[in-house]
Amino acid sequence: MVEHTGETKNERLTRNVNELLQELRVAQAGVQILFGFLLTVVFTDEFHEASGFEKSVHLTAVLLTVTSTVLLTAPAAWHRLLFRTGNRERILTVGNRSVLIGLGCLAAAITTTVALIAKVVFGPAAMVVLGVVSGLLFVVMWFVVPKRIVRDDDDTD
Repeated sequence: MVEHTGETKNERLTRNVNELLQELRVAQAGVQILFGFLLTVVFTDEFHEASGFEKSVHLTAVLLTVTSTVLLTAPAAWHRLLFRTGNRERILTVGNRSVLIGLGCLAAAITTTVALIAKVVFGPAAMVVLGVVSGLLFVVMWFVVPKRIVRDDDDTD
């Protein structure tokens, strides 16, 4: 179903950019909390005694978090740098892709962190189980459910 809001194209683009930036504020809070946690871990005595595998998994989580931070903050930087150039539509298109990839990296970073914690606390089997469960939760809630919502909406038309 197509909604008619009575907005001009420029008003719609402005609203869409503002909505994108507001959504990024929510995602960025999660990234900041995770990044802070991951950074503090390396300064503990226990971390220095971790296995090479555990340190590699930790670094993977840090790199995924950095990538997520870059991808999720890029649209705000682009908006600030380009807001008077008449490129709102392009910022939205590229920004949307950046955010989706950034959310994927965030999901992978959180999943990796949960798997690492499970490994340290309960061992390799828990790492696999909790890593898979965490990853599946993200896939289902972030990607499958929205597809179902759209499909269900299409069925009611």
